[in-house]
Amino acid sequence: MNLQTDMQVNRISDQIWEIPPSEKPGMLVPARIYASRNILQSMDRGVFDQVTNVACMPGIVRHALCMPDGHWGYGFPIGGVAAFDVHSGVISPGGVGYDVNCGMRLIRTDLTLGDVQPRLERLLDTLFRNVPAGVGAGGFVRLDRKASDAVMVGGARWCVEQGYGWHGDLARIEEGGAIDGADPSTVTDRAVGRGINQLGTLGSGNHYLEIQVVSNDGVFDPATAAALGVSGHEQIVVMVHCGSRGFGHQVASDYLKMFEKAMRRHGITVKDPQLACAPFHSPEGRDYFSAMNCAANTAFANRQVITHQVRNAFTEVFGLSGEELGMELVYDVAHNIAKVERYAEGELLVHRKGATRAFGPGHPELADAFRETGQPVICGGSMETGSYLLVGTDQAVAETFGSTMHGAGRIMSRAQAKKMVRGDQLQQQMKRRGILVKAISMSGLAEEAGCAYKNISEVVETVERAGITKKVAELRPIGNIKG
Repeated sequence: MNLQTDMQVNRISDQIWEIPPSEKPGMLVPARIYASRNILQSMDRGVFDQVTNVACMPGIVRHALCMPDGHWGYGFPIGGVAAFDVHSGVISPGGVGYDVNCGMRLIRTDLTLGDVQPRLERLLDTLFRNVPAGVGAGGFVRLDRKASDAVMVGGARWCVEQGYGWHGDLARIEEGGAIDGADPSTVTDRAVGRGINQLGTLGSGNHYLEIQVVSNDGVFDPATAAALGVSGHEQIVVMVHCGSRGFGHQVASDYLKMFEKAMRRHGITVKDPQLACAPFHSPEGRDYFSAMNCAANTAFANRQVITHQVRNAFTEVFGLSGEELGMELVYDVAHNIAKVERYAEGELLVHRKGATRAFGPGHPELADAFRETGQPVICGGSMETGSYLLVGTDQAVAETFGSTMHGAGRIMSRAQAKKMVRGDQLQQQMKRRGILVKAISMSGLAEEAGCAYKNISEVVETVERAGITKKVAELRPIGNIKG
């Protein structure tokens, strides 16, 4: 097999490939990559280097993992998963990412393609006005420091209490939309300043708000789909992809600098400075965990305010309330986070960077609504292709620390994409194919062209064949807002 590495890569199955510890000095556990043969061959060298670097980190348990959407990232590969013993292991901002709790939210409706198509352009214009996008964009929610602290602790729950959403939303958000252990005193004033006016905003890069349709032939598991509120029949749904914006970025920056010094005090060395870390039980490690949870809760709040504004936009265009339109939340899931969870080895700190939690049916951490189906997994594709709704499995809990992929995964840098694609031309091409796009920047639009991403269907087929996620429905885009 022609791979972009000289390391030995052993086939465990058609979807699992393993690099043994003998391939790099310091590896404490094997590195495993979930990928089809084709996806494995297309992975950049950085994936192999980075996942084996993670396998050298103190206290790592079982395997360092990379999902099929994996590509080079900061420290960990995007798509990286690693679990550390809470007593002997470390916590690393490079294993969480700069956009803490970047995640996915899916909202169902009772509308059909026939209802929306005639008003699609007006709907996109209204959404574009209601949900600010782009670098530095500010939202309509204005916070003082006291309210900002309340958001860090209360997350989506705070939003609902302020009237930005429905109480029923909270049961359909990971951790109920507010992770315990958030302490605003561990967050710098600079981080607060960067995030205080950004609630209800998309940001830039690969973040988006997308109107999608679910056709009958796009439903793979009708019973599970129905339990999650997805029927097919050209049903319209709305997907939101964004995170903690500048707030989370500053939290990561602040603690990466702190951890560089902390490693020397604790006698820790790592293969890459981008893997700067601290013992989880140390004061520095605990402070970062608290600050990260503050950023995660702010991201939940951000997506909650966006949901409120999405419902308002639909009400303006269709003249019916969100309740009348059936705009219930399907699920909201984080994919840049570290969480304490229990597995066979005991309590572990699981880092997921560009990876989604995927607990199977009956898992004790799931809300009642998902005890039979398993946890919903929302996998975003490129704006040209489509996305998927899936559910987690018991096998994922047993093999991958309850984790799976989060999206298609890039195969091309943003700079490369801009050399190949012009944003204005791409916008017109997509319109001819029935996908309307509004974007802040044509240059930014070019960066997100479909050719810059892996084949989302092949990524999803890989995790389904591996048994760690189960397909429920395919979601086809008809309208997209990009930062």
